[in-house]
Amino acid sequence: MKGLLNFFHKIEPDKEKSPFLHTVFDGFFTFLFVPNHVTAKGVHVRDRMDLKRLMIFVVLAMMGCYVFGAYNIGHHHFAALGEYTQLGEGIGPKLWYGLLKILPILIVTMAVGLGIEFYYASRKGHGIEEGFIVSGMLIPLIMPPDLPLWMLGLAVVFAVILGKEAFGGTGMNILNVALLTRVFVFFAYPTYISGDEVWISGVAGVDGVTGATPLALAAKGGWEAVTQVYSASDMWWGFIPGSIGETSKPLIILGALFLIFTRVASWRIMISMVLGAAFVGMLMNGFAPEITADTAGVFKFMAVPWYYQFYMGSFLFAMAFMATDPVTASGTNKGKWIYGFLIGSIGMVIRIINPAYPEGWMLAILLLNVFAPTIDHFVVEGNMKRRAKRAEAIA
Repeated sequence: MKGLLNFFHKIEPDKEKSPFLHTVFDGFFTFLFVPNHVTAKGVHVRDRMDLKRLMIFVVLAMMGCYVFGAYNIGHHHFAALGEYTQLGEGIGPKLWYGLLKILPILIVTMAVGLGIEFYYASRKGHGIEEGFIVSGMLIPLIMPPDLPLWMLGLAVVFAVILGKEAFGGTGMNILNVALLTRVFVFFAYPTYISGDEVWISGVAGVDGVTGATPLALAAKGGWEAVTQVYSASDMWWGFIPGSIGETSKPLIILGALFLIFTRVASWRIMISMVLGAAFVGMLMNGFAPEITADTAGVFKFMAVPWYYQFYMGSFLFAMAFMATDPVTASGTNKGKWIYGFLIGSIGMVIRIINPAYPEGWMLAILLLNVFAPTIDHFVVEGNMKRRAKRAEAIA
């Protein structure tokens, strides 16, 4: 390790002659090593959890989603072609095929996003901020496997410049960068990220193959239509079509528990989001009419048992990795309960009622990102008023 450190010191560019190269060098150096500076004077708060360590914990939490996502891509691809149709067959080829699909998406995301970060850091004369590492790792997990790479690169440019750098960079953005990337693709190129044909890789020209997700089936025919194609076990373990990293519920839960244990993510947001989604799901069940063959699809979706809503779609992934973003979420404890509950309830309403898009977490989280500062404002104002009343009573 000392030899590598000496090598980096030898190739370090001159900051005055090559500011951009020095910025790039500094970014890689601080990623590989602890920054070579310490506080000169006493500080009020000391914490071993620096930004780099926090980012690494989040990346570690999503590694299971990456591995399973690669396998799931390969499994559905080969199954659609009539090869390796059983889950335990062809594990190596399935993983390899999925890896070849994920790697280009990850490379393009990181190259474009970090390139923009390097450019802005050089212009501002600041060091490289490591905030995009987590966003760059999250973006491939919420994309379909065959999304054109130029389209992905354009979406990353939009999200990083307008959603992050325009607000001042890492820690200053009000919207989740990964979700902004998906929003751009969804509204600019909807046919590439929605429908039944985008979730199974490499079978666009194969007749008789459909990649309908459980949510798409539920939106048309309710829970009965879902169970005709997928079992509850398949949905729970993740052997269903969908975005690359959102399907395996146990691995997402393990990642969420890891983030809670390391105190990177807020358990208050996660629990309140579950409560909000369950509350609206129960309301929908209560208002759903008796289901017949002539019942409209939206009413059949309303009748899906509320607890099965967690088996479908990206709720758990959004709860664990998106809603808990410490930069864009509410910061006060009470605000986190309100923030999470509103995301869960609004997202479930969008999922069930919206006929054009049977999933609501992306829109719900971005909406509450905007209102998170307002929620915290009223929470703090309420605390100040209560303290003032207590002070008056004592006086």
